[in-house]
Amino acid sequence: MKIMLIDDSKTIRKSVELYMKESGYEIILATDGYEALCKISEHHPDLIFVDITMPRLDGYQTCALIKQNHRYKHIPVLMLSSKGGLFDKAKGRVVGADDYLTKPFTKEGLLETIGRFDQKQSLAAN
Repeated sequence: MKIMLIDDSKTIRKSVELYMKESGYEIILATDGYEALCKISEHHPDLIFVDITMPRLDGYQTCALIKQNHRYKHIPVLMLSSKGGLFDKAKGRVVGADDYLTKPFTKEGLLETIGRFDQKQSLAAN
């Protein structure tokens, strides 16, 4: 399973990269929405985590662009944010996000979230 992480925080990118590699997942990193949109077409990830607060193109805009593209709208997009409010989650749903993970997250929480989507994709493939 290929997982893309879009986050402007070097610390978050390094932590998630370590967790993913330890767990046998392939990880694709992007520092912002523009870089991610280029990498999506190149790498075809199975799951995308996107930080909400980023410069240039925020997570909501990035998610909306992914979900509006007929080639990529099937890819689950999970919003990452330190804001866990109802408004933030609702706004994520409006732009097409499939789920929402609040920072700080644990390795176990991250892997559990990935496992749910990995299982859904396996069931859909069968």
